[in-house]
Amino acid sequence: MPPHAAFPFTALVGQDEVKDALILAAVNPRVQGVLLIGPKGTGKTTAVRGLADLLPEITHSLCPNGCEPAWALQDPERLCPDCRDKLNRGEPISYIARQAVVELPLNATLDDVVGGANVRLSLEQQHLRFDPGILAHAHQNILYIDEINLVAQEVLDAILDAAATGYCVVRRGRLAASYPSRFVLIGSMNPEEGFLRPQIIDRIGLRVIVGALTDPVERLTIARHVHAFGDDPEAFAAQYAGLTAAAAASIARARAALPAVRVSPAAEEAAIRLITRLGIESNRSEIVLFEAARAYAAIDERAEATVADVRAVAPLVLRRRRSSGTDAFWAATREEESLIQAELAALQPRAPRARRATNRAPAALGGDGSRRV
Repeated sequence: MPPHAAFPFTALVGQDEVKDALILAAVNPRVQGVLLIGPKGTGKTTAVRGLADLLPEITHSLCPNGCEPAWALQDPERLCPDCRDKLNRGEPISYIARQAVVELPLNATLDDVVGGANVRLSLEQQHLRFDPGILAHAHQNILYIDEINLVAQEVLDAILDAAATGYCVVRRGRLAASYPSRFVLIGSMNPEEGFLRPQIIDRIGLRVIVGALTDPVERLTIARHVHAFGDDPEAFAAQYAGLTAAAAASIARARAALPAVRVSPAAEEAAIRLITRLGIESNRSEIVLFEAARAYAAIDERAEATVADVRAVAPLVLRRRRSSGTDAFWAATREEESLIQAELAALQPRAPRARRATNRAPAALGGDGSRRV
C-alpha cells in the first residue's frame, strides 16, 4: 500500500455515471476522455484518483522516439537505430507497469507541460534538447486535469494538440523536436468558475453532470467512509481490496476483448438516427458513441454492441454537444437565406436589349475610336 493511499474507487457511494464513464475510458481510450462537471465537494477528484488502483498493467516503451515494443516482432525495420542496437545487445526496449494517473498542477506552465529546453546543449548540438515535461510522463497513462476550465489557454491548447495527434511537438525558434504522448484525458470542473470553449469541450468524449447526492442515507454513509479513511487509510482500503481486485480484473478482461467487439448494424443505424434527430453537428458524436458502446459490451463480455448498449452510453456521449450559440447562428442564417431567395423570386426579369447591327464605333467615340470632347 503506498504511503498516501487513494480512497478506494469501489467504496464510492452513488455517482454511478461518474464510475461508469471512468471505467469506459479505462477500457477504451478511444472514447476520447471524460469531463466531470459539478459543484465542489461532490467527489470528482476522489473518483479519478481512486481509478488508479483499477488500471491494468501494460507494456510501456523505453524509447524516447516512440518505438512500439510490438514492432520488434511485427516489423523490426520500423524501430529506430537505438532500439535495434539495444535488441542486438540483448537489452530491453520496454517494461511492464500499471497505468498511472498523472495529475497536472493548476499552476503548470507551458514548459512544465511540454518540457524545458536545455539551452546549452541545444546551442552546442543545433538540436533541441530538453528535460521531458508532464506530457512525456502521461504517455500511455491517464492525464488528470482538475479545474480544467482554469488552466492557461496555451497550456490547454498544447495538451489537446498532443491528445489529438499522439505526439508533443516542441519548438524553440528554428529548433524543433517531438516525443510520443498518447494518453486518456480526464478533466473536472466547477461550472460556477466558468466554462470551457466549445471547440475544447467537443474534443472530450464523455461528459458527466455530477450532482450532489440527496439521499440522507447515502450522505451519512459518505461521511462515515471519509472518517474511517482518515483514521486509517490502509485499513479502510483493505476492506475493499477484494472488490478492487475484481473490478481491476474485469477492466483487464474487457481491454483484452475490445479489439474483437463490433457494433451491430442496427446499433449503428439507431445511433446515427438519434444524433441526427437531436441536431448535433459534430461528427465526433457518433465516433465516440460507437467506441463507448463497444467498451460497454466488452465489459459485459459480449462480442457485439447492440442498440441497448447505445442507449446505455448515449447520455454520457451526447449531453453538452448542442451549442445554443450555433443554434442561434444557423437560425439567423436560415432566416437570412429565406429573405434573399424571396427577394430574388420577386425580381421581374428584364427583356434583353437588342444589339445594333453596326460596325461603327459607339456614338460617344469618334470614328477612329477617340473620345469626342
